[in-house]
Amino acid sequence: MPKLFTVLENNPQVFNHLAYALGLDKTLAFHDVYSLTDPDLLLFIPRPALALLVIIPLTPTWDEARNAEDKDKSDYEGRGEDEPVLWFKQTIGNACGSIGMVHCLLNGEASKHIQLGSTLDQIKKDALPKTIWERAKVLEDSDAFEKAHEEAATLGDTTAPTPEAGRHLGQHFVAFVKGKDGHLWELEGGRKGPLNRGLLKEDEDVLSEAALEKGIGRLIRIESEKGGDLRFSAIALAENLE
Repeated sequence: MPKLFTVLENNPQVFNHLAYALGLDKTLAFHDVYSLTDPDLLLFIPRPALALLVIIPLTPTWDEARNAEDKDKSDYEGRGEDEPVLWFKQTIGNACGSIGMVHCLLNGEASKHIQLGSTLDQIKKDALPKTIWERAKVLEDSDAFEKAHEEAATLGDTTAPTPEAGRHLGQHFVAFVKGKDGHLWELEGGRKGPLNRGLLKEDEDVLSEAALEKGIGRLIRIESEKGGDLRFSAIALAENLE
């Protein structure tokens, strides 16, 4: 029987608590993204934004697009320090939120803000040299990761569903990060591997016009073309202003 977590609510309180419990230093924090297009609302987020974590309904349209993109791909074979991003296959039910957060924190500039000896630091050290399924086992076997996730799940504004009920919500988390190669990467544990969405300029972060066009904007277009479900929410990882 696969391990099953409680679904996380996509808000900064939940993810900041989880991130700090796992080892992120408090120079960074997650912030609500109130708009992806309104310049005045984007001013509320410190720049550069290092990662974007989005929760989206897993609609038939999006699921079809995911399957079409993945169908001819083999499982990811990347490992070691030379990878542009560190990616984890999701094998824990309802853990797409915390795995998405791990993708945000262990990649790009954010990875420099992980405290030595912390749970995240240990996960990174253990996972880097391993293959796709061995990496997934690193998260499965981490009692500290599971405990922190379950504690954070109680902090949302709404009552968290039971783990079993959470399996049927149809919501899915996707992380967008700027890898150490300067490319925008879409990281989702339910895919065959990390997805390279294209090169960003040095001064372009994950909330830049180019990154939004290549990343979440692409998903919105897929739904819009079929008149689908455009409900989503996003939080961004950036400087902590408190």
